Amino acid sequence: MIDVVMPQLGEDVTEATVQQWLVQEGAYVTREQTLLVVATDKADTEIPSPCDGRVTAIVAPVGAKVPTEGLLARIDDTAT
Repeated sequence: MIDVVMPQLGEDVTEATVQQWLVQEGAYVTREQTLLVVATDKADTEIPSPCDGRVTAIVAPVGAKVPTEGLLARIDDTAT
């Protein structure tokens, strides 16, 4: 199981807001496929999948403020 976490989006950025999920739980994704869009006060950013697999859980719903390194979703990288 791979955790998808909020990346460091800038030196002074400590959190971002989930704007839109582009996948649903149960979806199969590929490495680098965009999973969601997050927003800070400076920019909107697309967050890619770190691996191939199946999205088993979306932890942060749309509108949630998630800190840097906070959990966004989980992907089962053993699913084919």
